[in-house]
Amino acid sequence: MATDPVVVALVCDNDLFVKPTAAGREILGAPAEHPPYPGAKPYFRVRDEIEDPARLRQLLVATARELPFPKPKARPKQKLS
Repeated sequence: MATDPVVVALVCDNDLFVKPTAAGREILGAPAEHPPYPGAKPYFRVRDEIEDPARLRQLLVATARELPFPKPKARPKQKLS
């Protein structure tokens, strides 16, 4: 499986937080939403799925498919000497 440059989840304070998407909500049902750190937007806090690797993989793959690729960073302009 190829890796893509998309962040789908964070681990903060021993909890797994997955970016909220419609596909993730469909898999999880009614997930608890909490910010992973102060000032962050709410993510899905995942607990029970950690014990089920197949379901966790399904959630992460579905979330990654729904998220857009990050925009390429602009190259800094070179100074003329």
